Amino acid sequence: MAPPLSYALFALALSPAVMADPLLKSRATASLSSWLATETSYALEAILNNIGSSGAWAQSASPGIVVASPSTSDPDYYYTWTRDSALTLKVLIDLFKNGNSSLQGVIEEYIDAQAYLQTVSNPSGTLSTGGLGEPKFNVDKTAFTGSWGRPQRDGPALRATALISFGEWLIDNGYSTYASDIVWPIVRNDLSYVAQYWNETGYDLWEEVDGSSFFTVAVQHRALVEGANFASALGTSCDYCTSQAPEILCYLQSFWTGSYILANFQSSRSGKDVNTILGSIHTFDPEAACDDTTFQPCSPRALANHKVVVDAFRDLYTINNNAAEGVAVAVGRYPEDTYYNGNPWFLCTLAAAEQLYDALYQWNNIGSITITDVSLDFFQDLYSDAAVGTYSSSSSEYSAIVDAVKTYADGFVSIVENYALTNGSLSEQYSKTDGTQESARDLTWSYAALLTANMRRNSIVPAAWGETAASSVPATCVSTSATGIYSTATDTAWPSTLTAATTTATATTTTTTTTSKTTTSTGTSTISTTSSSSSCTTPTSVAVTFKLTATTYYGENIKMSGSIPQLGDWDTDDAVALSAANYTSTDPLWFVTINLPAGESFEYKYIRIESDGTIEWESDPNRSYTVPAACGETAAVESDTWR
Repeated sequence: MAPPLSYALFALALSPAVMADPLLKSRATASLSSWLATETSYALEAILNNIGSSGAWAQSASPGIVVASPSTSDPDYYYTWTRDSALTLKVLIDLFKNGNSSLQGVIEEYIDAQAYLQTVSNPSGTLSTGGLGEPKFNVDKTAFTGSWGRPQRDGPALRATALISFGEWLIDNGYSTYASDIVWPIVRNDLSYVAQYWNETGYDLWEEVDGSSFFTVAVQHRALVEGANFASALGTSCDYCTSQAPEILCYLQSFWTGSYILANFQSSRSGKDVNTILGSIHTFDPEAACDDTTFQPCSPRALANHKVVVDAFRDLYTINNNAAEGVAVAVGRYPEDTYYNGNPWFLCTLAAAEQLYDALYQWNNIGSITITDVSLDFFQDLYSDAAVGTYSSSSSEYSAIVDAVKTYADGFVSIVENYALTNGSLSEQYSKTDGTQESARDLTWSYAALLTANMRRNSIVPAAWGETAASSVPATCVSTSATGIYSTATDTAWPSTLTAATTTATATTTTTTTTSKTTTSTGTSTISTTSSSSSCTTPTSVAVTFKLTATTYYGENIKMSGSIPQLGDWDTDDAVALSAANYTSTDPLWFVTINLPAGESFEYKYIRIESDGTIEWESDPNRSYTVPAACGETAAVESDTWR
């Protein structure tokens, strides 16, 4: 099967002989961006099709139930998995927080459904006796009682993370009561489960290995850290979160082999597994440094692991054609895989890209790239002159490395483009010999992975989860657990409409009681831009969402170029791409969210990228913008219309 032109161009762009040709690279990037603009719209529609009961492929499922796939035989995936559902809803919640208000209803129905599922007795137990570790349920919200790999302990952690994200939005926009009364009881149950059972074995995310999984342990650590912060924002506490999170982080270090991350203890396999890349991207914190202890995407350990895992597939699949190191390839779960004859998966190939997009964001945020002995092999595959050292964002080496990593990451997504069906459909797997789609059709997780990879490609990142204050490893690891609080979540009375705040920010103010000092605890309060500086901290960076109304035709893309490094210093090759995920014929909206230094002033313009790579600048004069620097103002929106 001959690859489409877009993939052929991208393959050329990856070869050293043409990497220096900016026109060819621009065309390859524009072609991929054009496909993504269409594919992301299809992916969101496909996800909604798989959610009951209004989804076209899930009408027999209860409201808010996320079906893994419409496939009912060979294989039968017409069930709801706690893990898959949580990862999917995290994507929808991120889209909602970035302006897609139409997702409010499905998010609320999902939360209501999870409140009920927590109460369903199942083979793993009841609400307070381990039942939250049950991996899947029937789509009518009854227990699945057949034989299965249970328990699976990643589900409660991932569900807590998804719900906390929505709960934080509620707090920030004046709906703290709903966060406290509806979201927190569900989250508290899941955090209690994690604190109690994190130190016990269970089945991994592929449902095959009974042991200790890197992915599970990594997301459990994040959930407890994030959960403690969420509890504090609600004026309460989670002592079992704060006591167990450091111990989980301590245990997490034992998965590092010295050259890659071991995916599972108690397994006869090599341990080279996309499980580990998924663990890194689902614990990505946009405010974190390249921290090895939490295996942040840009960390030396995570990059070294990326190379080892991806290289394990280079000569394994026929469609990879023994590609040279540093060239993107189709990626599967692990090299010993035999399920459906062991093929590459769409979500695995996309995960390889997403880690690199995350790393690019972190380097840009930090302002430098540091290469160590651990990560040197990864960098030398992409940039032969790479050497141990630190390269500032103003250096030519930094620009060359960033360019090479962008090209590498886009290569993985281009492979997905090549093997997607012409209508945009993504199954679970694609054949290792000819790329035809295999296994369950329209896999929900495949579409969620496509959307997150695209968002990270466009520098649209989730909120920080607290990694910067929770990356210190205890000197001695202690095998322990803690008992939390389990209670049935019963409140599901949502408001008819949720409206985002535009002029206020939310902060928590707490003072400490001493014998010589008056103490006042005000809990959560709404802070305006004129509030006293003593009640909150002026942010160092602000997430600015730029919204552009611009009518485009199929194949065109919009980018943003400007006078600061975050916008490429007027270099169109480094301009920031806008997303058309919410674009409609009646509302031709393009948008992007960029973390920018508070108080910084700069100039910018939008550029239109034609399908042939031609660049059209909007008309003069340059636009100007100053990032807010007000107390408590951590987000802002700038709305423009193409000139």
